[in-house]
Amino acid sequence: MTTHHAVAEEITSEPDASHYAFANYLGSGIYRTSGQSAAVVNIPLGFDLEESDEHLLKLRLTASLGFFDYSFNDLPGGSFPKSVGTLTLTPGIEYHWLVDDQLTLESYVDLGYGHNFSTHSHVGIYSTGVSSLYRFGSAEYSPVWVNRLYYAGYKSNQNDSTEGYSVLKTGIDFALNYDWQWDDIRVEPRVFVAGHWYFNQLKFVTPVGKNVLTSYTYEIGSTLAFSKPINFSAIGLDSVEIDHIGLSYQVGGGLKVWRLIFEFPL
Repeated sequence: MTTHHAVAEEITSEPDASHYAFANYLGSGIYRTSGQSAAVVNIPLGFDLEESDEHLLKLRLTASLGFFDYSFNDLPGGSFPKSVGTLTLTPGIEYHWLVDDQLTLESYVDLGYGHNFSTHSHVGIYSTGVSSLYRFGSAEYSPVWVNRLYYAGYKSNQNDSTEGYSVLKTGIDFALNYDWQWDDIRVEPRVFVAGHWYFNQLKFVTPVGKNVLTSYTYEIGSTLAFSKPINFSAIGLDSVEIDHIGLSYQVGGGLKVWRLIFEFPL
């Protein structure tokens, strides 16, 4: 029989891969460092609480599932992870100020929870940030310049450890002056480029090899944007809506990421 002392010893002896606490903010994808590959799937949920011509108030909620030891090589063969390694839930409030037809300002506050099934540990998660979205140029290419500044942190039950990071993200998303009709939905291919600069290095803890510290990443990707959200009401998930789907590649500071996109990419 396993004693409480033995379980506690197991928890403290295992590496606390608490970067999973930031899964919602790093995004869905397959992450590769020198020591390990892992996959993250974010399920965005949200509800509009109040809307007018000048503002939008939303309830945020993202569920993030993490899978250890899942790599790029597993994708071509159609292999899927056998078990969930981590789970995070990050509810919060998001406010959009629609300044004019070109400029939108956003802010949010999150308080959440994460659990690591392999170490039986958990974390409390907190995050806040501000953003600006500026639409400029021709209607054919409809470019959007995005700047985001945010902070995310956690407190773990393993030795009460805490860690956080802050990041400036800037990028441009633009169309290719081409679209097509799918039933009653207009589908528009778009491309984006972005850079992320971390004010205090973001640490990825790996069970083998050295921990990875990164202070920057660069990203390029493409999405299909839908003129109205696609939901999963057919299987009872009315609140899950997707307005973009795409793929990007992010690299920098020893980190390589293929990111899966199910929302506005920036």
